[in-house]
Amino acid sequence: RFAYELIKRDLINPAQNVPAPDMGTSEREMAWIADQYNRMHTTDINARACVTGKPLNGGGIAGRVEATGRGVQYALREFFRHPEDVAAAGLEGGLEGKRVIVQGLGNVGFHAASFLCGEDGVKLTGIIERDGALFNPEGIDCHAVRDWIVKHGGVAGFPDATHTAAGDAVLEEDCDILIPAALEGVIHRGNAERIRAPLIIEAANGPVTAAADEILRRRGTVIIPDMYANAGGVTVSYFEWVKNLSHIRFGRMQRRQEETRHELILRELERLDHMLGDAWSLSPDFKKRYLPGADELELVRSGLDDTMRTAYQAMREVWHAREDVADLRTAAYLVSIERVAASYEAKGL
Repeated sequence: RFAYELIKRDLINPAQNVPAPDMGTSEREMAWIADQYNRMHTTDINARACVTGKPLNGGGIAGRVEATGRGVQYALREFFRHPEDVAAAGLEGGLEGKRVIVQGLGNVGFHAASFLCGEDGVKLTGIIERDGALFNPEGIDCHAVRDWIVKHGGVAGFPDATHTAAGDAVLEEDCDILIPAALEGVIHRGNAERIRAPLIIEAANGPVTAAADEILRRRGTVIIPDMYANAGGVTVSYFEWVKNLSHIRFGRMQRRQEETRHELILRELERLDHMLGDAWSLSPDFKKRYLPGADELELVRSGLDDTMRTAYQAMREVWHAREDVADLRTAAYLVSIERVAASYEAKGL
């Protein structure tokens, strides 16, 4: 019924609006919408492009489920590539070892925490959920917490961390990076003064109110804004839309050609390895890691990484170049407005 109402009101059209999954929906609901649109537009060869976030066997794209959380990881990686920006937040070094608190262990928060802990060496010290929060300065296994939530319906009773029913209080615990990844307005005028994280990345939509933003900026907190930080999902939705309109999956044209080229290089390396003997040798798993050409998931991640990097670089350039720009949020708005204005100007409008 939901899908039917969207289509009937012309809210779904492959050539115009491309709704992406939102909170409370999953691949199943997106498949319903796509199926209903196809039933009503049987001659539309681009019917699958009517909506994104579909399951893989229904026209979806590899990496869409993880996309927003993966985008948060890529955003933080790019932030920590710039020592000047890290110093502005009162931090130093790279991501490894940084203490992180995540508000909301849903799709976005879970994937962000999982990637940051598993691939970047951060320490997840706090998780805030609907029935309270968990805190452990020694670190929390987000996979174990996710399994506990699925089995018990909440975080209460989880054995490897301290549970508190007043979940919002954990937002105020000492940490290096705070990731609000669920609800709007969780950081507000009432608690902004008590937020101790020097760096906040807005993985949710609007988790910091305007009043809280002003307070935090005055205190020197660096905020990576939501319009950039949680754009991973919509970016990969765009990739899915392009895939549906082109009717070919990413990697189909170039994967085997890449493998052939890699095989040529490996043969030469193996010949060199044989000639030099013990003086030089390939690592045991080099061939396994190097030989395969890029599949769809790798290409999607590469495209998302590139998008997040270049977008951050555009923001930071404005942030550091203009004295009247004090924060990344203002810089993001300026970059966006300037690009829209430039497109209008190019058309003579």
